[in-house]
Amino acid sequence: MLKTSDLKTREVINIQDGRRLGMVSDLDIDLEHGKIRAIIIPGSGKLLGFFGGDRDYVIPWSKIVKIGIDTILVELPDYSYDREDYYR
Repeated sequence: MLKTSDLKTREVINIQDGRRLGMVSDLDIDLEHGKIRAIIIPGSGKLLGFFGGDRDYVIPWSKIVKIGIDTILVELPDYSYDREDYYR
């Protein structure tokens, strides 16, 4: 069993380019169906998720390849999702 708090302790890595995206800061949950729709990672340069100009990464659950003990591997080919694009 995996708790949502466990997801926040894992670093997210894009397997397409090996880039470390950061740590999970939030989840987008579909309450009607009881499913996680996406993980949210603060953009680089943000302090505690508040300060900084970069947009957040909103990574759809379908883009997660593997959830390991220390990392979450995602596959994002040359495209980074952000909060504004995801909610359109």
